Amino acid sequence: MSCIALSVGLGNVWRFPFIALENGGGAFLIPYIITLLLVGKPIYYLEMILGQFSSRGSVKVFEYAPIMRGIGYGQVITTFFISTYYSSLMAITLRYVVDSFYPTLPWSYCREEWGPLCIDSKLEKSADRQDFSEVKKTSAEFYFVHIVLREKPSIDDGIGVPNWILAITLAFAWLIISSVIIKGVKSSGKVSYFLAMFPYVVMLVLLIRSLTLPGAFDGVLFFLTPQWDKLLDAHVWYAAVTQVFFSLTVGYGVIPMYASFNRFHHNIKRDCTIVTTLDTFTSLLSGIVIFGILGHLAHESNTNDIKSVVKSGPGLAFISYPDAIAKLQAAPQVFSVLFFFMLFTLGVGTITGVFSTSINVICDRFLSAKRWIVVIVMAIICYCVGLMYITPGGQFMLNFIDFYGVTFIAIVLAIVELITAAWIYGIKNICRDIKFMLDIKTSIYYRLCWGIITPIFMTAILIYMLVDYKPLTYNDVPYPDYLYVLGWCISAIGICQLIIWAVYTIYEAPELSYCERFQNGFKPLSDWGPLEPEILKEYKRYVDDQKRSSVSIQKKTLWSKFCDNVFG
Repeated sequence: MSCIALSVGLGNVWRFPFIALENGGGAFLIPYIITLLLVGKPIYYLEMILGQFSSRGSVKVFEYAPIMRGIGYGQVITTFFISTYYSSLMAITLRYVVDSFYPTLPWSYCREEWGPLCIDSKLEKSADRQDFSEVKKTSAEFYFVHIVLREKPSIDDGIGVPNWILAITLAFAWLIISSVIIKGVKSSGKVSYFLAMFPYVVMLVLLIRSLTLPGAFDGVLFFLTPQWDKLLDAHVWYAAVTQVFFSLTVGYGVIPMYASFNRFHHNIKRDCTIVTTLDTFTSLLSGIVIFGILGHLAHESNTNDIKSVVKSGPGLAFISYPDAIAKLQAAPQVFSVLFFFMLFTLGVGTITGVFSTSINVICDRFLSAKRWIVVIVMAIICYCVGLMYITPGGQFMLNFIDFYGVTFIAIVLAIVELITAAWIYGIKNICRDIKFMLDIKTSIYYRLCWGIITPIFMTAILIYMLVDYKPLTYNDVPYPDYLYVLGWCISAIGICQLIIWAVYTIYEAPELSYCERFQNGFKPLSDWGPLEPEILKEYKRYVDDQKRSSVSIQKKTLWSKFCDNVFG
């Protein structure tokens, strides 16, 4: 349930629809599903295996190759950045929860200063829409951009001052997050039953409502109809990879952390299938809901261009969903409260796992530190950083940090993580550990993905990112030059954790020569394996028996080594 609450979150409802919108609607589904099968699911299962087998968190899990523990510390940096901007989205949802108590929903009608191109969201049909050649916008969009965000057209003169209302809701969000995780995984695990199941009730009701709106079918058709020429566009595949990473939360160290609390023989292969399938189902469900609403908005604004009716970006979910809610005839306030409370619970479910990763690493590193103090201090730090995202230029900064502080670092570290697990520790050893822990034989699908397909796929995506790199923009507006320099410095800090901790590992054993320290850094520590002493002893005997019973292979060539690792 914790993993479902983690993976099924705002990434499905907020991020997936606008990524799909930017990449051709239905054309995005095929790369997304292929990427899920070749990248998302194999990495998810691998991280669950390593976390449960060792009962170690996101840094200590790399004791199977201690020289690579910088992967874990780099992932902590990405989870910190995610925590800061994810909480700002939760602050916006709380603002909408409060606004839902007004007698008339404040985003359901146009203000005079918004001009004649504004459509009242609460109206089923705009009577005079044919009189306008320009594309009209709904009052829900005007409200989000001009009232909630107070968004600036650029940040050349700075990002501005935080919105005081959002500053209060952001503080309340961090109060909730801290109270959920302050006692550890047991308290957050109990909450996850509600966090994982409640959103589906609201989503299904919203699905029914969106599909009954005029023009909804056109939007859904746009979403589900593949545009085959888009499959040759490398950017679509890049978008699919980043969405899989963000949605499943793989490559951030969260999955090993959660899996480390499992019982040793727990059937995580089943869990992996359930979570990844449910995550995809939720993304498709939210996509149908969103594009049904976009089809209706296109119908209202008298255009056939689905992409033109709303500005894509993180605000899509805060525009299209409120627009649909405003059209409800019976008690829209009640449903609005339920819906935005649902969004908030989705956010809590995800950020609980992401934030807990950073907390657990700090507590593991400084054993004398009290957990509640660490949680409070980190929450205050994240709150202060999060104020940046609720300024008039906040969405510029969210887009900036998402790329330089999260996406780029996560892809590089994921490639290194895969190579470390598959080719330093070895697929053969991973499969042996799975056999010992779960008594199941690993399929050729996982072997090929871990060893060949997924690393090559990910490397190709990284090369594409670097070769096709263009200066980052938000709504086609470029950033000041100094921010590009700062962005690459942030990315370098995250990636350089690999070098920093590799050097630290080499210097940890002064009694050995540098060559011996370097070689030992790629070997598991002596106590690597199950954390419980009795199971560890049993595992050591199992490994020894496997070595004695196995037929020795003369590894004279690279090809024979390759085949033995993948298929042995």
